Amino acid sequence: MKLTTLAFATLMAFGGAAFAQAPASGVVAADKAAVAADKAAVKTDKAQVKADAKAGDKAAVATDKTTLKADRAQLKKDEAKTAADKKAAASDAKTAKAHAAKPATPAVAATPATAGTPAVAATPAKK
Repeated sequence: MKLTTLAFATLMAFGGAAFAQAPASGVVAADKAAVAADKAAVKTDKAQVKADAKAGDKAAVATDKTTLKADRAQLKKDEAKTAADKKAAASDAKTAKAHAAKPATPAVAATPATAGTPAVAATPAKK
């Protein structure tokens, strides 16, 4: 087996799995929406903690802090997922661009169809 055939077979065997794990095109937008919702929840939780602390309700403050901690953890998780999906999408775009830039077959150098003839006809030498 030639080296190029072996390399191509290996690429096809393992390359398909890498492309299969790429995120869908709308995943990044959905992740951004989830992050925005998480930020709003954290903001609301902070306001609730302040309101309950001002009212002097210690039990509600403890509950609110627990909720705030859970919402912050979810925000961190969603931000990490968004970053990973952005990176995967960028990698996919870069790979697609590289494949589009390469021609399917190598260009063949132009070769004349007939043997070359001199541009100026040679004049016979005078005697």
